[in-house]
Amino acid sequence: MSVTHTLEADVLRRQDPQLADILLGELERQSTTLQLIAAENYTSPAVLAALGSPLANKYAEGYPGSRYHGGCEMVDVAERLAVERAKALFGAEHANVQSHSGSSAVLAAYAALLRPGDTVLALGLPYGGHLTHGSPANFSGRWFDFVGYGVDAETGLIDHDQVRTLALAHRPKAIVCGSIAYPRHIDYAFFRDIADEVGAYLIADAAHPMGLVAGGAAPSPVPYADVVCATTHKVLRGPRGGMLLCGADLAERVDRAVFPFTQGGAQMHTIAAKAVAFGEAATPAFAVYAHQVVANARVLAAGLAAEGLVVTTGGTDTHLITADPAPLGVDGRAARGRLAAAGIVLDCCALPHGDVRGLRLGTAAVTTQGMGEKEMVWLAATMARVLKGETESQKVREEVRELAGGFPPYPG
Repeated sequence: MSVTHTLEADVLRRQDPQLADILLGELERQSTTLQLIAAENYTSPAVLAALGSPLANKYAEGYPGSRYHGGCEMVDVAERLAVERAKALFGAEHANVQSHSGSSAVLAAYAALLRPGDTVLALGLPYGGHLTHGSPANFSGRWFDFVGYGVDAETGLIDHDQVRTLALAHRPKAIVCGSIAYPRHIDYAFFRDIADEVGAYLIADAAHPMGLVAGGAAPSPVPYADVVCATTHKVLRGPRGGMLLCGADLAERVDRAVFPFTQGGAQMHTIAAKAVAFGEAATPAFAVYAHQVVANARVLAAGLAAEGLVVTTGGTDTHLITADPAPLGVDGRAARGRLAAAGIVLDCCALPHGDVRGLRLGTAAVTTQGMGEKEMVWLAATMARVLKGETESQKVREEVRELAGGFPPYPG
């Protein structure tokens, strides 16, 4: 960590030693275990510095040049910088960087384009759809009439024929493409054609692949979607938050949907951190990183399949892998617990076609640490040892600690 962060830690220890211990404990956890949660990553020290900056003190409802509070001269500059960097990075005509999360970005997209009761076509939750894609526990399922499309029973790939059939039958006001557990690239051109055929808006929920898009390792939804919703963490490696991209024709509607319709004051320290992350993602080094994330995921997926796990769709195009550990004699929840005890942290998820819980994991964080294909081969074999009960979890925990120690997320 930097000298600045060391000094800040010293201040916190003096002021609130109880919380300082909690933060140091979390840093210890992250530094001694392997983070394979697909939605997580390590930000750079520069991003962390922006998050802990004096911009955290500033109230800034509104947009640059049109705020509801005085003293916004510098935060206006910071937000304009974040917007311009996002537009340049993704080739978008307009960017809104105020959304507090990916879910709030999706809410704003719906608010900009839809009215309560409108029909929306999206990937069904059992097949990898997000809560904001129609869950009855979420605002989306309560406010809109969602119709879910699925995946082919044999391949696990999105059933394009079903998408078209449902779109023609229901004539939705909007079609959503995107997933939290679909490991393959989405055919945005196909979804654009279907949306045009039925007169629907196309909303791309690209929270997971957007960092790969930034690094040139995944196709971009920007040329095809009316509105793109994304997070700024995950593979993009920025602060936890959201953003929206759209054409100039929808810019005012999107901005008003974020503020004042769904949010209040912008979190200016987070927006500054987003600007840092966008700048980092525009570098050649980030492009190398994004491609390595995918290479690592493919090696890890192949290794898990070779060990007997059933890998959904037979592999991955992205950072994300979903797999069924049942052939090894354990279900998803139990597998997650065993791996956590060994220091390997990942998630469960629903698997297509049947009430089955599998594993969802990703390679963004371990790649940020500098791990490559060699470590992924070891990781696949080690996970299998744990799931098969061939090695005690505590023994593997020490092996994991040793590996993680060789790739510290924040050296020094």
